[in-house]
Amino acid sequence: MDNILEVRDLKVWFPVRKGVFARTVGYVKAVDGMSFDLKRGETLGLVGESGSGKSTVARVITGLQQPTSGSFELRGRVAMVFQDPLGSLNPRMTVRAVLEEALRFGGLEVSSETKLPNFQASKLLNLVGLDASALDKYPHEFSGGQRQRVCIARAIALKPDLLVCDEAVSALDLSIRAQVLDLLADLKGKLGLSILFITHDLGVVQHVADRLIVMNRGKAIEEGPVEHVLGTPREEYTRYLLSSVPKIGKPLT
Repeated sequence: MDNILEVRDLKVWFPVRKGVFARTVGYVKAVDGMSFDLKRGETLGLVGESGSGKSTVARVITGLQQPTSGSFELRGRVAMVFQDPLGSLNPRMTVRAVLEEALRFGGLEVSSETKLPNFQASKLLNLVGLDASALDKYPHEFSGGQRQRVCIARAIALKPDLLVCDEAVSALDLSIRAQVLDLLADLKGKLGLSILFITHDLGVVQHVADRLIVMNRGKAIEEGPVEHVLGTPREEYTRYLLSSVPKIGKPLT
């Protein structure tokens, strides 16, 4: 199985400036020497608390953030699903317009004068568990789970090889969270996707990931098959993450 993504010694440092002349007095090392591979057809979980650097890695891979140093090679097209579905959708755009914009941005199939055909739009929506009645609705007319399905439809409209999910289920209720996780697993099989799944919750990532990287303070501190990392974690930080969040499908105590 070849790699769709290779990251080598990636660093993203943000300068800390003080004084009248805004001199640089130090750096926030959001990502500090990350290296990893993601294989085609694999779901790689990237886990850590807020501020660990995992979302910064995602922003670099999707072109939203320039690295300070290091490199990455992406062999294919990438699309991203964000944490807040309402915030990532334009409230003045219907679902049809959202999908058309995605296709135009990716240089695919729809010109600025042409509307997305109903059959094509319906096919995209059916893939994410929505029907054609959603096409002319606005984001506020949907539940949180339905909005995230619209965001996933927008992402797969670009026909990506790699789907980056940045805390894509953390804003959803537990029952809806499980449905969206099942949807992502289904799309992975149907579309042949590779997935980089970013979350702070090890209880979530165990349901989707094949392999897991645990991040802390910009560095990878533990890596391996998901069942190995969760079953026999080496690092105290990983054990802390395991104990600090409820797990889907298990009783809360």
